[in-house]
Amino acid sequence: MKILLLGAIVISFSFVGISCDSRSEVEKIVDAAIAAHGGEAYQKTAISFDFRGTHYSIFKSPTAFEYRREFTDSTGQVVDVLNNTGFTRKVNGVLIDTLTEERVGAFSRSVNSVAYFAFLPYGLNDAAAIKTYLGQTKIKGKDYHKVKVTFQAEGGGEHFEDEFLYWFGVDDYQMDYMAYLYYTDGGGVRMREVRQVQEAGGIRFQDYINFKPVRKDTPLDSMQFLYERGALEKLSEINLENIRTSPLPEN
Repeated sequence: MKILLLGAIVISFSFVGISCDSRSEVEKIVDAAIAAHGGEAYQKTAISFDFRGTHYSIFKSPTAFEYRREFTDSTGQVVDVLNNTGFTRKVNGVLIDTLTEERVGAFSRSVNSVAYFAFLPYGLNDAAAIKTYLGQTKIKGKDYHKVKVTFQAEGGGEHFEDEFLYWFGVDDYQMDYMAYLYYTDGGGVRMREVRQVQEAGGIRFQDYINFKPVRKDTPLDSMQFLYERGALEKLSEINLENIRTSPLPEN
């Protein structure tokens, strides 16, 4: 599967207490989902994991973030770092300062999107995210809140036109399914089903089965219908391996 930018080069994660009366109903649903998946633990924990042969280390505090990935390719040992100050790449310990703006953007988006997916639903309260409640629905006999997320042009990144659907359990607020429409690399639409859950450091990490329709121009809103009828093709599995967590130091 191609790594996608979801909304912005750097998603500004946030956590808001679900008791705030000023929150809209859809915001309260997302708040409850974030709480069910880890809540404030997201802001207090550094995590690391392996994904498709690449090692990732991620932390996000209220004031800083750093996403790091390490892998080996034909050039040697590569270390990419995306943080508050920007993006850097080192190969065999040597800083590469000849990257074009286009390459920096592509590498930044790739690193950021893995962090975004790994931390979902944390991040859906980003200021650029526009959330729309689509009502309740049922999948495999379970009741879900269905929420659509789009992004504002301002602050929403260069791919702000991408669209997302999330299904949160009515009783447990767990995000068992998601679907998205994207425009990079020719575009397409995908749906993910949770296949396995791992809990570490008080955070719920989810592995997925990734599905695609026969036609890449399939409307996003039809993905649930196609999924329930077995009309989607299994494309890949999204698995996080060797997950480790550690508490961030107190400020």
